[in-house]
Amino acid sequence: MAAKIKKGDSVIVLAGKDKGREGRVLEVRPVDQRVLVEGVNMVKRHTKPSYADPQGGVKEREAALHISNVALRDPKTGKATRVGFKTLDDGRKVRVAKGSGVQIDV
Repeated sequence: MAAKIKKGDSVIVLAGKDKGREGRVLEVRPVDQRVLVEGVNMVKRHTKPSYADPQGGVKEREAALHISNVALRDPKTGKATRVGFKTLDDGRKVRVAKGSGVQIDV
């Protein structure tokens, strides 16, 4: 099945503590059905000092969201939209915003 949300997409959070916030997808985990969104669902983690990070301490980073809790941002209207697929004349399969009909993949 084709991916409806991909790395680099601009998405809107639909549910949870960050509902309504927007961000860019940093990582998609299809097996877990989760996405990592930049600046959304921030959590604090206590880290031990290591060679890479000699200071250690409390670090803040993004936690994964379930893919059903995010929706693609419509390029035309800027609102959340569902994603459909369309086959072009040259045989390519592209993503299309259901709300406005705008082609997402260029």
